[in-house]
Order: sequence, then C-alpha cells, then structure tokens
Amino acid sequence: MSEPAPHLAQPLTARRAGALHGRARPPGDKSISHRAFLFGLLTRGRTDIDGLLEGEDVLRTGEACKALGATLERLAPGRWNVHGLGIGSLLAPRGVLDFGNAGTGSRLMMGVVGGHAITATFDGDASLRKRPMRRILDPLKLMGAQVLAEAEGGRCPITLKGADEAAPIVYRTPVASAQIKSAVLLAGLNARGATTVIEAEASRDHTEKMLAHFGAEVRVEIEGEGRRITLQGRPELRPNPVVVPADPSSAAFPIVAALIIPGSDIVVEGVMTNPLRSGLLTTLIEMGASIEKLDVRVEGGEEVADLRVRASELAGVDVPAGRAPAMIDEYPILAVAAAFAKGFTRMRGLHELRVKESDRLEAVAAGLRQAGMAPEILGDDLIVEGGAPAGGGLVETHLDHRIAMSFLVMGLATAKPMRVDDGAMIATSFPNFRALMADLGAEISG
Repeated sequence: MSEPAPHLAQPLTARRAGALHGRARPPGDKSISHRAFLFGLLTRGRTDIDGLLEGEDVLRTGEACKALGATLERLAPGRWNVHGLGIGSLLAPRGVLDFGNAGTGSRLMMGVVGGHAITATFDGDASLRKRPMRRILDPLKLMGAQVLAEAEGGRCPITLKGADEAAPIVYRTPVASAQIKSAVLLAGLNARGATTVIEAEASRDHTEKMLAHFGAEVRVEIEGEGRRITLQGRPELRPNPVVVPADPSSAAFPIVAALIIPGSDIVVEGVMTNPLRSGLLTTLIEMGASIEKLDVRVEGGEEVADLRVRASELAGVDVPAGRAPAMIDEYPILAVAAAFAKGFTRMRGLHELRVKESDRLEAVAAGLRQAGMAPEILGDDLIVEGGAPAGGGLVETHLDHRIAMSFLVMGLATAKPMRVDDGAMIATSFPNFRALMADLGAEISG
C-alpha cells in the first residue's frame, strides 16, 4: 500500500495590529458538510446542498462518496448536487478511500460501509494514521462487519468488510462521542429492525437531526444527562435540500480574537447555535465576554444567529468536564482566551483531546509556554493563569489545524509576534482563514 504524499510545511506569523472591525461569515459547518455528502450518497435521487465547507476534509468525504457510487456536481462555490444510489445499493470502491486528515469523514464512512455488504480500505495522512479507530470498529463488528486488516492499535490503514445482513443492536457508547454514535446509526440504516444508541452524556446531535430531515424514523429520549436514540432500519430516505450554517468551531477564532484585541467590535454571521455545540459561547459569556445574538433563525434544521462580539475584560472560570462534548474542538482557542483573562481558568476532563489530530492537551500547553506562560496539566485538566502573554514563541502544530489557528489568534494580541511551524493544514477546515481575518484588520503573514 502506498505511503501518503509528503507534506510541505507552511510557517505563518501573526503580529499585533489594530482593533478588529467589520462583518465576517465563517465557512460552512464541517460536521454538517460531511453528513450532507454522506446522506446524499444514501438517498436515492438528487440532494441539493448550499453553503458546503469546501475544505480538504469535506472534499475527501465527497471523493469517498463518489467511489461508492454517488455522482457529485459543483454548481458554484458552496453549492453542490449529490445524486445518490440509496441504502442497500452502494458499490464497492475500486481503490483505497484516502481521507487525508478527515477523522470525522473516515469514521462516519466506516459506519456506512459497515452496514453494507461491500469491502473498503480506509487510509489517510500521517496524522490520521495516528488516530484510534477501534472504538468505531467494535460496535460495527457487533453488527456483523469484519476487520480484515488494520495497523497496530486499530489504526489506519484499515480494511473493513461490511455485514452481509447488518444486525440491529443496542449499544451504549463508552464515551460521549458523536462519531461513535453516528457510525452505529449509519450502519443501522441498512439493518432490519431498530438500532439503539445510549449515551451517558449528550453529544452533538447532527446525525439525528439529519436522519429526520431526510425522512428516517428516529426517536430521541432523554435519560438523565444523556440520551437514547432509536432508529428504524431500512427507511426510504427522501431527497431534501441541506443549507449548511456557519461552523461554530471556525467562528470561535474571530470571536476570541475580537474579545482579546482592545477596541474590537465585529459581527460573525450565520453561526450555528445548536446547544450541543455552544459550550464555548456559554463559557466565554461566563468569563464576561460581550457576545450578543442577532437575527436568530432556523436554517437546514439548525438554529443559527449573527453574533456581535466586542472586546471584553475576561475573568477565569472553572469549566466543568460535562461541557466537553459541546466544545471538544474549541479548547485550544479557549485556552488562548484564558491566557488573557484575569485569574485562573481550569478546563476539566480533557481526555478526548489526547486522541484528536494531535495530543491537543500537550500541544496547547506547549504553545502557551512558547508565549511565556506556565500552564499546568493535572490528570486530564488544563489550568491556565491569565495575564498578559508576552508572545514571541514558535509553536509546534503537529499537523493540527486548530492548534495553528489558535496560536495565530494569540499572536494578534501579544506584545511580540507568535509563529507557528505549519499553517498548511488550516485548509482542512477553514480555507479562507487568513483572508477573513485580514478583512477584519488582522495581520497574519507567511
């Protein structure tokens, strides 16, 4: 099997300029964009998508959908049509499904393949090859899928043979994970009978919402802090347009930049405000952030709003572990906000950060040290004492786009510039990051 193509690093530097002003719309939500392609594949007929994130991760998912028989047509930036084959009619791919850096795309597609009588090999770049997949594969094996080949520790490259007749199961997720839940539900689409996922803590619910949007029979019941999701298998999914809202994980970067750069006043447009994705907003407001929701509305089944953000004096807070599922991708940029807050911020229960694109917990702490700070890691907690970071350091990104963007945002407010060793991976989730930030008044250079 061929090795992934060599990666060309792109160092970037951010330096303090003036206050940020203006309006900006971040790219389409990454989670919704992945699912829009996947549901287009699983729906017989044409699915219209507007606002799709055209980052590398999502486009890899689109290529994988084509390999399984879908026809994709790009009409304009962000506007796509997907002509799908429908549940039970997917084709076996002729080559390896190369997902690059797309953890979400690869894991959700494993669910799709696991529920169909086809065989596919999953691979990706050096970063994806480090990420654990066994937690996805274990429930799929219970449904009848077989792992024919895998790298050490259940990592890519992985060859997965889908179930000849997918078995409906009742599965309790070991951790709050939308990816595990979604993989099981996507496999359950081709099972006879009801597939149930039980989660002790509620994770993001985009898959459930999109299942309902396309006509599947899905029932969600609250159980304490968690939920029980039951899907009836073998539905006839109906084509339904998908409008992709702006990604809250991407919106986090201009939001925090405006909060920590004195005099800033911006509006971030069309941001998804789903409560299961709004942990960062909740935390920032607890810290004293001036964030105002404007024009609240519903697009594509999700609540969205324009957010007015003004520079604010922030204070440290204690972030409960139970909030992690609602903001798991936003801890690096929250740590940057905490660096400028008065007092201590303690972010609890960050074990899941150790299995993202990098060990984000260690990578964030190392980046803060490069800015002259002294963060502590106690178990799975990150403790940051805020103040006025000096900056001036070089941050090792470990091919992690969110680490890169977070410390570039920090450099916009520190006395000395901040450098990152590689910003090339930013294209996976936020292709126009530098241009959008420049339009608001930021200075980020190669």
